[in-house]
Amino acid sequence: MRPVKTGTVNSKIKRGDQVVFIAGKEYNRYDSAGKRQPYRGKVIAVDARNGKVKVEGAMMVKRHVKPVPQLNREGGIKEQEAWVSASNVALVDPETGKPTRVKIEIRDGKKVRLAKSGKVIAEAGEYRREKSHTLEGVDDVNETEK
Repeated sequence: MRPVKTGTVNSKIKRGDQVVFIAGKEYNRYDSAGKRQPYRGKVIAVDARNGKVKVEGAMMVKRHVKPVPQLNREGGIKEQEAWVSASNVALVDPETGKPTRVKIEIRDGKKVRLAKSGKVIAEAGEYRREKSHTLEGVDDVNETEK
């Protein structure tokens, strides 16, 4: 059995960051010319405690939603992103556009994330996902739990 992690867990990958897959199913995507083109996308959710991230448009799964008339929710098949291990993605270096590791430094009393090239990785700020992957009339399941 796994030991239970307690306390605050920090992740070097934040919501809104541009990432590229370095392993797994999305790493082995091929373009029309037959050349491997790993998937690049924005991080829409981070679960630092379990070491997982969700990347917009990657690892799409179909979820069967049961209709709930009391909540005015229609049923149907909904496509959504699945959780991916954070070790399968790497941040994109803002200077070179290649995958990079991240280190944290203190500059002017603030923690900043630096790419391997030494370039500061900008904070993404608030990032909201567009509701393009949902069916008409099907609400996000997580919104009703809040």
